[in-house]
Amino acid sequence: MAETSDYDLIVIGGGPAGYAGAIRAGQLGKKVACIELERAGGTCLNWGCIPTKALLKSAELYRSLQKAAAFGIGAKDVSFDFAKVMDRSRGVAGQMAKGVEFLLRKNKVDYFVGRAQVTVPGMVEITEGGHKGKFFKTKNVLLATGCKPCRLPDVPVDGARVMTSREALEPRKTPPKSIAILGAGAIGVEFAYFFNAFGSKVTLIEMLPQIVPVEDEDVAKGLQRSFEKQGITVHVNTKVEKVRVGQDKVELTLRKNGESNPSEIEAETLLIAIGVAPNLDGALSPKVQLELERGYLKVNDNYESSVKGIYAAGDIIGPPWLAHVATFEAVNAVNAMFGHAHAGRVRIFPGCTYCQPQIASTGLTEKAAKEKNLDYKVGKFPFSASGKAVAAGDTEGFVKVISDAKTGEIYGAHILGNEAPELIAEYVLAMNLKASVADVHHSIHAHPTLSEALMEAAAATNGEAIHI
Repeated sequence: MAETSDYDLIVIGGGPAGYAGAIRAGQLGKKVACIELERAGGTCLNWGCIPTKALLKSAELYRSLQKAAAFGIGAKDVSFDFAKVMDRSRGVAGQMAKGVEFLLRKNKVDYFVGRAQVTVPGMVEITEGGHKGKFFKTKNVLLATGCKPCRLPDVPVDGARVMTSREALEPRKTPPKSIAILGAGAIGVEFAYFFNAFGSKVTLIEMLPQIVPVEDEDVAKGLQRSFEKQGITVHVNTKVEKVRVGQDKVELTLRKNGESNPSEIEAETLLIAIGVAPNLDGALSPKVQLELERGYLKVNDNYESSVKGIYAAGDIIGPPWLAHVATFEAVNAVNAMFGHAHAGRVRIFPGCTYCQPQIASTGLTEKAAKEKNLDYKVGKFPFSASGKAVAAGDTEGFVKVISDAKTGEIYGAHILGNEAPELIAEYVLAMNLKASVADVHHSIHAHPTLSEALMEAAAATNGEAIHI
């Protein structure tokens, strides 16, 4: 007879939502297990956020050393070992995964590697892996199975000629001589910056009118200008009509909106970065029918699905597909299921992109404010007027804040520039506390710091910025 165990909570998926939810339940003294198909940390830690940031740091350092002479530093004949760059990325991911495994043990979470399935409400089975056949009786289930990269139909991913973000993170000895990147969201532009920094000829293709489509138009235009200066070819409003994969190259037929004649390009490698799709593969038996919305699990304000006792959090419940949002959702789902105070559904959150220049934003774009017919003002401050940015040699970009024209309530903030993801938290906090642009302006910021630009942008809303 199959082995069974009783739990207060079974978490399926060990990414930023899954492991955070399991740890929170452990903190509450609950008996909890976390079942992850591959390794603790999920896609984000093993094949996403963390390893890509390690790669990008190597690219930033290499670019900085190439400009060392401007700082009075002699660094001639700077070179790179691409295999070591890739290996370091994998090492960082491995180190962080071990850290998550330690945190699960510390919080008395039972951790299993395998594919899990909700067979009926209150019962979970491991259907693949070393613990195959093990059953769990549980009062609650938290589904945190995340998303997987979208692929092009009839274009096989082989890791050599055609890649998704996952294959792009696998160890390799040399960068491709040329790479076409289809999709210019966060994943696409990060890999565009990375491969360009290490000498690949990069072509970035986006079907929408701007790269980083979810960002403010000014941010997108600024990033495109910077990319083109760096030598990246950018196509917007452009669709891929055909992909032909050969032994040593990929050929693409492109058509720009409004143009009758297509164009042809070729590259050694194609990276597909056109988005993600919900991943429920094998997680639910035919006996468990949960309500879906565009393929994602539909949940209420407590993160409970249409079946009592089955909750969901993270990318599997839909956008925004962000690790920090997933963690927030899972912690609040666990608090809700066990009767603790919780913050409900996500409202205000930061979105960050880690190419150079970096991007960070929260709230409404200016276009969205116009579409809502809001009476708003814009305050903007360039990093070229920041003493700290000039001293550091990183003057690209700006801070832009959008606020109510009468009350100064902050509708959104957008940053393009070095350390943007580190700076955006101030505006997230301000919006959560219902602070106004005047409150940010009148809070003294240390000099010289990049954060002064946040204050100056707020001041610029009413024409009171000092340094522009």
